[in-house]
Amino acid sequence: MRLLFAVTLLLFGLPALADDHANLYQAAGWPEQRAHFNDALTAAQQRYQKTLPPAVYQALVDNSNRRFQPQAIDQRAQVALRNQLQDPRPALAFFQSPLGKKIIAAETLATRRDQLAKHASGLPRIEAEATRRLLIGHLAQALPAREAGAEVSLALAGVAADSLSQMLPGLLGGGQAQGMIDGQRQRLMEQIGNDLDNTLLYVYRDLSDPELEEFVTFAESAEGKAYYQAALAAVRAGLAVGQDASAQQGL
Repeated sequence: MRLLFAVTLLLFGLPALADDHANLYQAAGWPEQRAHFNDALTAAQQRYQKTLPPAVYQALVDNSNRRFQPQAIDQRAQVALRNQLQDPRPALAFFQSPLGKKIIAAETLATRRDQLAKHASGLPRIEAEATRRLLIGHLAQALPAREAGAEVSLALAGVAADSLSQMLPGLLGGGQAQGMIDGQRQRLMEQIGNDLDNTLLYVYRDLSDPELEEFVTFAESAEGKAYYQAALAAVRAGLAVGQDASAQQGL
């Protein structure tokens, strides 16, 4: 009887365990950020509407919508998160805490369409005391903000390039195209890094110094490093920059 009871508990516990990654994906704001990316994608498409012939423009829209289909982005990102993060429970507990929810709210607000439009010409300069600047400096080192920001920028910038390469096959050899992407990725990371401290000061402006210190403690912990390393892998998998779009459709 005790064995049957133990097996029953195990069976009830397995779905909850298996779902921790999905719960983390929700708690850490991934669906909202993906929706914000798709908003930015629509804006990027619209910028080409007045400068391209109708047929070329429609091809651009169709190609980019196919590559960045929301469910496909979510699926690729979630698979990568599961594969890269062995134990999601510490990160899940952090992002489900009051502080974690406050952090995610600040991050998703910052990438909302109206906020991006409001600060299209740049963020305001944020003044901060030395202690807060030190904490932000630690956070800038712990978070993969440069790398993730570069992937998002490359994905949006590549909308036209993807369509052009499909309409004119062989225009750029695979090695040449990848070399251009890698070079642009590095330049974007450097540009983002130049103003990263001010960006983080702005995004997390409503966090108190003790809250910011707690955030830094998590980000620098073994559990935090494991999560953010997996998160970067998930961003790269979800956006699939530089990868063949047709191959990604089958995932």
